[in-house]
Amino acid sequence: MIETVFRLSRTDENAIEKVVFDENINYIHLVFNKGDGLPEHNSNSNVYMTVLRGTLSIGLGDQEIHEYGAGTLLKIPFDTRMNVKNLHPDTLEIIIVKAPAPKN
Repeated sequence: MIETVFRLSRTDENAIEKVVFDENINYIHLVFNKGDGLPEHNSNSNVYMTVLRGTLSIGLGDQEIHEYGAGTLLKIPFDTRMNVKNLHPDTLEIIIVKAPAPKN
């Protein structure tokens, strides 16, 4: 086979899956239930965040929290303060692509 195949979990349970983590990109699959999310942090690369299902509640920099539904793709610049949460009862599922891959 020429291609490499990766599988994403199909779950409603909290999950952070580092699907592809190589020198080119980081491709991360995340699932969060209400009240869960990531620790507040600064982006260590350009971040492309796709909402697959649910509603993403995200605070960037000094902005108030904005909300984005399924089918939304966000581009977040390098070194941006991020607060990623699920504040809604429906399961939140997102894909994060970091490009280029962080060097740390």
